[in-house]
Amino acid sequence: MTGIPKIGPERRRPRHRTRRLTQARGVAKGSLPSVFFHLIERLLLVVIVAMTVLAVVFEIMAIYRLGRIPLADILLMFLYLEVIGMVSVYYARRNTVFVYPIFIAITAVGRLVVLQGKEMAPANILIEAAAILLLSLSALVVIWAIGKQGAR
Repeated sequence: MTGIPKIGPERRRPRHRTRRLTQARGVAKGSLPSVFFHLIERLLLVVIVAMTVLAVVFEIMAIYRLGRIPLADILLMFLYLEVIGMVSVYYARRNTVFVYPIFIAITAVGRLVVLQGKEMAPANILIEAAAILLLSLSALVVIWAIGKQGAR
């Protein structure tokens, strides 16, 4: 039995979530700066979600006091939802999905159009519609590129 290599827990290398290779930042895997930056990143993600949830609570209280639900407030809730979704995807996959910020920008420009309403100049409507079209096309390009990359 002395010639058989040990396979038990003492031979296994520990796996840590914070020990990912961060070559793009030039920080060695498992080093103190790597762990520190990872913890700061996670803390900031939690802070972003907490601030977004707090903003949702304040918005719901404002809607309750108003006694009606304007379309602009519904669109604002979609913005909050997209921010939380973006943080969720980043937290789960550890990468940035560039489509989410584009969706947030499309919703924000659409909300701007709704808020300005009928008193908006026709030229501004065209400019904002062109911005939404450009953002939509860029989202399609990003989705297409991600699909091509995943097919490899």
